[in-house]
Amino acid sequence: MQKIFNEVGSLDKRCYEELGLNEDILMEHAAFSIYNHINNNFDSSSSVLIVCGSGNNGADGITLARLLYTKYDVKLYIPFSLKSKMAKHQLKRVELLGLNTVSKISQCDIIVDSLFGSGLNKDLNLQSQEIINTLNEMPSYKIACDIPSGINKEGQVTTCALESDITITMGALKTSLFTDIAKDYVGKIEVSDLGIQREVYETNTNKYLLDKTDLKLPYRNKKNSHKGTYGHLNVVAGCKKGAGMIASKAAFGFGAGLVSVVCHENLDLPYHIMQTHFISDNCTAIAIGMGLGKYETDEIKKILSKNVKKIVDADLFYDEILIDYLDEDIVLTPHPKEFCSLLKLCNIADISVEVLQNNRFKYVEEFSLKYPKVVLLLKGANVIISQGEKLYVNNFGSAVLSKGGSGDVLSGLVGSLLAQGYPSLDSAINASLAHALAGVNYKKNDFSLIPSDLIEEVRRL
Repeated sequence: MQKIFNEVGSLDKRCYEELGLNEDILMEHAAFSIYNHINNNFDSSSSVLIVCGSGNNGADGITLARLLYTKYDVKLYIPFSLKSKMAKHQLKRVELLGLNTVSKISQCDIIVDSLFGSGLNKDLNLQSQEIINTLNEMPSYKIACDIPSGINKEGQVTTCALESDITITMGALKTSLFTDIAKDYVGKIEVSDLGIQREVYETNTNKYLLDKTDLKLPYRNKKNSHKGTYGHLNVVAGCKKGAGMIASKAAFGFGAGLVSVVCHENLDLPYHIMQTHFISDNCTAIAIGMGLGKYETDEIKKILSKNVKKIVDADLFYDEILIDYLDEDIVLTPHPKEFCSLLKLCNIADISVEVLQNNRFKYVEEFSLKYPKVVLLLKGANVIISQGEKLYVNNFGSAVLSKGGSGDVLSGLVGSLLAQGYPSLDSAINASLAHALAGVNYKKNDFSLIPSDLIEEVRRL
């Protein structure tokens, strides 16, 4: 699990004021991290185009040019007048070596984007847009210094942004790297230290990036056990019965001792999945909402009032009934459109999906502060999981999962862990990781996954 910060300017300032470091030291290490990546992955016959802006992000790029000079064919392009004192200082050092800048962009094996850093707070002008679009068209390996240029400090892309193969971000991870919009631009993300180890540079935060090693599978450590030891999940099936059936199969494959589908119509279920017409007396968790459609209000209230853990999905996010149960320990797993409906029902915001997607962290935090007992899992290219003030990002999601039924599998996984007695936050985190990593492990064509494939990959984790 890695820390994420909304901004790192305060962390840099702490280095200067408390740790005796200066801007020059931090900049040397920032540039050296990119140098190391190039040196470790490309031979000296490679050409490198470094495109620098007028501020300190540009200064990082100019410093890199000095480090690469003579070992690589370096072209330093500075399209704007330098404003940063450090950028001017670094350029003087480069000029003393005899490295001259170039007046135009040319094709190179490697492109380093040092135009704008993570503090970008305005729209790009036309010249900047033209530069970025030109770079995007080139078949070069693209490295973003700190963040791909064009992504602003909120993680939004208002015009265009560099499509990077890798982003080497300085000092610590930034929230702006993990918006859904940013995902198509950042590529692989690595963190550079700035002269001290990350654990020294970083301070406290409420945001964390989940790693593969954070996944804790529900292994069975008790030898003296029976099916009841591992809980009984009830999955409420509505008019779209397939959703409930998918969730029940996923839950059984993820360790629940018993799984029953609650439905008033007789279903053709696998032999190991039971059916009941009403909530079982011995159930330990309930999954409800998937494919629910129209259901009797009184019956929904009765189900939601049961004193067991619950995972709520899909159709219930459009029903004001849910509001009465948001002061409980409950897991919610909406996709963006459903979350917009939930925000409106809760009188937090009346916004479009587009506005939400541009401000995912903002609205997740607002919801979680209002309902601190709820575990919220907002689906997306980067899943956000929050409870109270704590927030976690799962960035292992991929287009493989963009299929009907994938969300029902996730609901089943969460419900299975709840039924087995795991805490709600742990259930959401581990189910989300298992779900996403199963997608990563899927080896067939990325368009071909069906829910049963996903369930099978979860079983192989």
